[in-house]
Amino acid sequence: MEDKRVALITGGGTGIGSATAELLASRGMDVVILGRRVEPLEATAQRITEKGGFARVEPGDVTDFPTMEGVVNRIVERHGKIDLVISNASVHDHARIHEGDPNWWRTLILINVVGLLNTVRASLPQMYDQGFGHIIVVSSLSGRVTYVGEPVYAASKHAQVAFVDCLRQEVIPRGIKVSIVEPGVVDTPMLDRENPVVIKLMETVTPLEADEVAEAIRFIYEQSPNCVINELSMRPLKQDL
Repeated sequence: MEDKRVALITGGGTGIGSATAELLASRGMDVVILGRRVEPLEATAQRITEKGGFARVEPGDVTDFPTMEGVVNRIVERHGKIDLVISNASVHDHARIHEGDPNWWRTLILINVVGLLNTVRASLPQMYDQGFGHIIVVSSLSGRVTYVGEPVYAASKHAQVAFVDCLRQEVIPRGIKVSIVEPGVVDTPMLDRENPVVIKLMETVTPLEADEVAEAIRFIYEQSPNCVINELSMRPLKQDL
């Protein structure tokens, strides 16, 4: 039996996650896509299978650790390993502090930060046991810069960047690769074109496409065993922030 590589992609139903799932499947990987909404997951899986690839849908919430642990366990039961984990699930907030919704902030931090922690915590013991693996986190340039208009979102992305750097140092002795991708503005369902920050940006900037970020993820993953790209930032040509 062919030893096919298997990837888990959170937030795999739309945007960057969906584009990445389709690209990796087209290159022979088995992909397991997780998200809270079943319909986009199934639509992505159908596009993959129609082209001869393998995709399995796992409805679930990254903020629930037992769910993530169960997903990883099922992957290992069916495939015997997990080669790649792409932590991509994320939500946005476009409010300034004085007008923001604290209840939404709680949800955002749970998904963007705790969801990442749960995803890594669920998958890392298996990677340690098998002696290999690669974790790729899809973050944002908002994790490296500050600006007016999205303070809570930027704070969550800064937390991701800090966590990934800590994680990288922790897992190096165990032979696990860790990478982070930091795109600028990307044309996905999360892009709010009515937000003042986005409106101003769109005056001069053409957003990246999800396929372009997916290609960057593929490039990171397909490096030689001795090469790891720890961090890759990318932005549209005219985005100067």
